[in-house]
Amino acid sequence: MTNSLVPPPGPRRVLALAQLANSVGDGAYYVTSALYFTHVVGLAPARVGLGLTVAWGVGSLVGVPLGRLADRRGPRGTAVLLAVATGLAVASFLVVRGFVPFVAAACAYAAAQSGLAAARQALLAGLVPAGERTGLLAYLQSTLNAGLAVGAGLGGLALHAGTRTAYLGVFGLDAVSFLLCAALLLRLPSPPAAGTVRRHGTGVLRDRPYVLVTLLNTVLLLRMPLLSLGVPLWITERTSAPAWLVSALFVLNTGAVMVFQVRTARGVTDLTSATRVIRRSGLVMFASCAVFALSSGTAPWVAAGVLVAGAVLQVVAEMQQSAGSWHLGLGLAPADRVGEYQGFFGTGVTVARTLGPLVLTALLVGWGTPGWVLLGLLMLGASYGTGPAARWAAGRTAPGDTGGGNAAHAGAGSTGAGSTGAGRPEAGTRESRVRDGAGRDPEGRSAVAGERPVRRPSEARPHAT
Repeated sequence: MTNSLVPPPGPRRVLALAQLANSVGDGAYYVTSALYFTHVVGLAPARVGLGLTVAWGVGSLVGVPLGRLADRRGPRGTAVLLAVATGLAVASFLVVRGFVPFVAAACAYAAAQSGLAAARQALLAGLVPAGERTGLLAYLQSTLNAGLAVGAGLGGLALHAGTRTAYLGVFGLDAVSFLLCAALLLRLPSPPAAGTVRRHGTGVLRDRPYVLVTLLNTVLLLRMPLLSLGVPLWITERTSAPAWLVSALFVLNTGAVMVFQVRTARGVTDLTSATRVIRRSGLVMFASCAVFALSSGTAPWVAAGVLVAGAVLQVVAEMQQSAGSWHLGLGLAPADRVGEYQGFFGTGVTVARTLGPLVLTALLVGWGTPGWVLLGLLMLGASYGTGPAARWAAGRTAPGDTGGGNAAHAGAGSTGAGSTGAGRPEAGTRESRVRDGAGRDPEGRSAVAGERPVRRPSEARPHAT
């Protein structure tokens, strides 16, 4: 990785451009969708909420099988098809008129989005050496925030116009953005597919260490609805700070991630550094919760200053937790099942966004200051529990894994995880686990826990969501 805020030329830059393309459309969609469904489609707000809850529930269920499809048929082709499917699902919103068609379209959208996220992660793992994946994901996160900001601005123009045509234009833009994303993904080399692999019926759910890591990560992901729901409710219900501060804190968060996420992720290269940065994120998040709690019962501008300080700590914790979880989510997945495992790991986002509002409303609005302390302790405990869980996952061979490794496939010429090398210890041995737990072999190459040598198919292309 270079020091630039833009990935170097090649597959990494193409992945970033694909991320930018659909994030602009998503940003416009996010700020206009609620009003479109209520004012243009004519649905009651409660029905919109119910429909979206059902849709994301479906999305969380299909992420694993769609990720498994990416493993078996190839991540690039699967990602392209799912990007097209997402665009078509968004386009279908242009013609829905009624609750049942809305739910059907929303389910198709959520399912395609969940599968696309898993397939893109598998594609990234197949193109980029293990030691460089976290850094690239940091670039992609910065790109995502930039695209969302631009898209939100375009959506704001549609809201200002307030016409049906303006809303339809936003949804058309989002649909086209996913088709552009698909076209960009087609330009990437195609990593080899895993083919048919023997699996138990429950798949990733049999891998108890990985399930535990995912569960703890889901707790840490409560930070996502914290900024969008918890803090706004706290500001308006429990402090005297001006309401416009909600928007200012959102801009602060977005800008900080755009500028500092790459730098924050730069030191995360192996299991040890990933769990260490997650522990730090728990400490910082606990401090953030404590600071937020202090904003109650103070003068308006004192409360505003305290809230800004809490938001700064919160975004630092967010960037640290993101960097660590990216490495663990990919690094602990078996080589031939990255899509399946990423489909499961990604359900944490859906669960946090679905249950988070209930948890945060009860803790922050209902309990006040004690609720902030409890939330901080919950985050702190999950962050410190992640280290032992990750080490447990790093020392096992995943159930049903005939390939025996926790690394992504590598193509010819790769020096990252999945590449072969003389003198490498067999997976599952103590030497392999110790070396992989440290993240590097004696030649300085990045490795992932439990990796076995992977035979390179002769048709594999050279590497680089």
